[in-house]
Amino acid sequence: MANHSKVHTAAEAQFRKSLKATWKGKKVTTPYEAEARAARNKTARLKELRLAKEAAEKEAKTKQGTKD
Repeated sequence: MANHSKVHTAAEAQFRKSLKATWKGKKVTTPYEAEARAARNKTARLKELRLAKEAAEKEAKTKQGTKD
C-alpha cells in the first residue's frame, strides 16, 4: 500500500509540474475557446467564398452586358 501511495504522489507531482509549465509557458485553450476559434475561422472562410462568388457573378454580368 505504501508503494502505491508513493507512485500516486509522484504521478500527481509530475502532473502538477507539467500543468504549471503549461500555464506558465503557453496559454491553455479551453474547449469553449477552441470551438469559438473554429467558428470564427469557418465564418471567415465562408465570407471569402461568398465575396469571391459575388465578384465572379458581377464580372460575368458585366461581360455579358458588353457582349450585347
